[in-house]
Amino acid sequence: MGLTLPRQTQAIDEDKADSVTIAGEIGFAVVVPAFNEAPNLKTLVPEIFTAVEGLGPCQVCVVDDASTDETEAVLARLQARYANLLVTTHGERSGQSRGIWSGLRASEGRWVVTLDGDGQNDPADIPRLLEVARADESGRLGLVQGLRTKRRDPLSKRLASRFANGLRAWLLKDGCPDSGCGLKVVRRDLYEALPYFDSRHRYIPALIRGWGWEAIYLPVNHRERLAGVSKYTNWRRGLVGVVDLAGVIWLLRRTKQPLVRPR
Repeated sequence: MGLTLPRQTQAIDEDKADSVTIAGEIGFAVVVPAFNEAPNLKTLVPEIFTAVEGLGPCQVCVVDDASTDETEAVLARLQARYANLLVTTHGERSGQSRGIWSGLRASEGRWVVTLDGDGQNDPADIPRLLEVARADESGRLGLVQGLRTKRRDPLSKRLASRFANGLRAWLLKDGCPDSGCGLKVVRRDLYEALPYFDSRHRYIPALIRGWGWEAIYLPVNHRERLAGVSKYTNWRRGLVGVVDLAGVIWLLRRTKQPLVRPR
């Protein structure tokens, strides 16, 4: 889909039509990137299907990022239970942003819901965020982002995240106090149009607003990790983040959106 400009001036009739899913048509997809999260996926995938029940036809796509645990077997059993569960498997570990991108390309639906595979994002928040996205009549809303108001992480991780979010918000002016929250609802055509780079998922609010679209931030629940360990250290995340932040600042400064007169 070749989307380059914010839909500031386009008629909203098609947006209203898209808010009601035609029977049998996939209205949205839930994408879950996961690496060695087999114990958590056993619980998380059923939770997702329970949460989205009644929201219209959808797909849930779990992207196995070359896991070395029992993820493959767990997902095979879950696929036998859920007809709308898609599984995409990477041949080598590629990271969370690539996982989201693979899931997006493998699934359908106008809206893409993302959440982490560790189970800390609560699927029960999906209907509320999706409702806000679908209710947009302006044609300019590109993102509904969750904000973890009560983090259930170790103190060291919370402090590192607070510092990184503060620095990023100050430099990028994206108005988002928690861009690292994995629970997001994004327009598919917009997500596909954004430039891809590793760790892109942490800069979605800044990129979307930089491209002239609107974002809404809502508080969501955050849960403790029940099994496994975090795949990233604060030190590693910080070093990569410095390079990424400089790149995003350059990218946004080189992004110019023309002002288009209303019809």
